[in-house]
Amino acid sequence: MVKLRSLDANNPGRRANWKALGLSKEDMEKPKIAVVNSSSELAICYAHLDGIAKMVKEEIRAAGGVPFEVRTAAPSDFITGANKSGSYILAGRDIIANDIEVQVEAAMLDGMICLTSCDKTPPGHLMAAARLNIPTILVIGGYQQAGEIDGEPVDVEDVWSGQVGAIFGKEPKFPIPDMAENAIRGPGVCAGMATANTMHSVVEALGMCLPGNAPVRGNSPKMQANARAAGRRIVEMVWEDLRPRQILTPEAFRNAVATLLAVGGSINAIKHLQATAIEAENGVDVFALMEEFSDVPLLSPVRPTGDVRIEQFEDAGGARAVLKRLEPRICPEALTCTGKTLGENLADYEIEGPDIIQPLDQPFSEGPTIAILSGTMADTAVVRLGIRDGSRPEEFTGTARVFEDTKECMAAIEAGDIKDGDVVIARNQGLRGGPAMGGGASLILFALDAAGLAKTTAFVTDGQLSGLCLKGLTVAEVSPEAAEDGAPIGLVRDGDTVRVSVKDRSLDLDVLPEELARRTGPGIRIEASGYLSNFRESVRPMRTGGVLVPEKK
Repeated sequence: MVKLRSLDANNPGRRANWKALGLSKEDMEKPKIAVVNSSSELAICYAHLDGIAKMVKEEIRAAGGVPFEVRTAAPSDFITGANKSGSYILAGRDIIANDIEVQVEAAMLDGMICLTSCDKTPPGHLMAAARLNIPTILVIGGYQQAGEIDGEPVDVEDVWSGQVGAIFGKEPKFPIPDMAENAIRGPGVCAGMATANTMHSVVEALGMCLPGNAPVRGNSPKMQANARAAGRRIVEMVWEDLRPRQILTPEAFRNAVATLLAVGGSINAIKHLQATAIEAENGVDVFALMEEFSDVPLLSPVRPTGDVRIEQFEDAGGARAVLKRLEPRICPEALTCTGKTLGENLADYEIEGPDIIQPLDQPFSEGPTIAILSGTMADTAVVRLGIRDGSRPEEFTGTARVFEDTKECMAAIEAGDIKDGDVVIARNQGLRGGPAMGGGASLILFALDAAGLAKTTAFVTDGQLSGLCLKGLTVAEVSPEAAEDGAPIGLVRDGDTVRVSVKDRSLDLDVLPEELARRTGPGIRIEASGYLSNFRESVRPMRTGGVLVPEKK
């Protein structure tokens, strides 16, 4: 039988503290399970998790374990994005991972179950699981119920795009106050295949949640049943000594990348997967996998990629159905948190109908839905393509218009200074320069779309994009970023020629090397203090997913 590591720390002082909490002598010998809860009254994404935590704890006790609920930060784009241009959002991911380590590892608990919700909690939980390498299972927190006006669905994407569009005189489909009143009618993450639901689907593809869990309606009976099942399963995993590094193998990451491309998901998943791979120390290069699986087509065009709503995607089988469609292309031998392989989990599963999630040979669009570019302007950069029907340019040569901050760029768009054929360069928005990739790039992209320029210009930035963004030819997360000495994006000047080619996977700056050698970059232009200053000093480049983990010598 597995020896519980919590028993090694059962000293008299620890026992005295736990006895005072109500633990019996018998409880001292049981598996100690952390229930990692990011419940918050600040954001609707997390508002239901206290109730879910209660259910999970009940099941852990019934299965013979002892649950300890611990809390972490709960970053939410629309709430914690209010200050510092959204810099606290991505930076919160690493706080979550470190917070879990401080509480769970320091207490030498035997396993953990993570209630995962908005964008940065799934990667924070995956990173902590890989780092601590104790039995772990994630519970998918679910998506919010969208609203309705005059019988037409309205969600938070409509509110955001309508708000930005109104600045440029673009008529929203409904009055913005009416949409804001109706867009969200329940707890959970943003509806649609934005970053949260992309990451939820990726978690299932990795094998870190129970099958059929992603996506799911927030706080629904199905989600509650999933949570209860996970509460029972985590105790079994402790006794089986089934650990994350047995699950988070290169094969699992191949399955996750294939799933990401098949659903045309958020580009943010790439850096989160890479950060998890770094923590798992498995040697996976997610950027290389994106090209290896570039033949994977779009099997389900969920908003914002297409018109399929997330409810339809869930009802058609969600991530589980996508994995079933991908069986000929993925690694069925990958182990999952069930203790079975992915192939075993899918063996008896049947998809109900092809309408929403199509077979590999009948896709909605050819692949790739996301491409990694490189060239004289970047070591890596990411472009989200979505449905490749010719409505968005994939080849573009234009004249650079360079902006050092979001406000300057937004003002130029509003004043009509951006013209057809321009390549808009928005820099100082990267991991160090932002810092932590604040949300300015997303505003610029929505502004270009509202001004009718998304399809006649190209947009290049070292910042990140909201998972709700899919407009025009947009190249994001350019690395090295402008804050790095000698980074090509920092050397671009107004009037330079920039070339983007999806076909060639290239992003090039058409300037002679001797001319570039005479130029200097902008350096770090945005001030940061406190934690954001510490983040800036510690963060590693995009090829690591922006982790804070020191590089091994």
